Amino acid sequence: MTFFESLIVGLICMTVVFLVLAVLFALILILSRVLASAFRKSKSAQEEQAAVQNNAVQVTQSQAAAARDPQINASVNGLKLNGVDERTAAMIMAVVSHETKTPLNELVFKSISLAK
Repeated sequence: MTFFESLIVGLICMTVVFLVLAVLFALILILSRVLASAFRKSKSAQEEQAAVQNNAVQVTQSQAAAARDPQINASVNGLKLNGVDERTAAMIMAVVSHETKTPLNELVFKSISLAK
């Protein structure tokens, strides 16, 4: 093999190595973006679940406060639930309180019914 032939073989080998490195680089970029988007989706789902649990805790605390405060207790005792369990009603009351930015003790719920 002459000097020029070995030079050509060396250049071809270096080109192949750089092409393989470029392909690996592209694969790593694609994989990192896919995993990052999947992590963001799972993180947002976890945040939503934590928010629901936080709302449930706040409702439970407000119900405990309602049991201690006679004014609140009167508004909660007059509540009629039609086709709705207590947990769902508590979540509805918490959402209404949060969305209207009105403290729960200032709201009076007469009844909560399941829409069909």
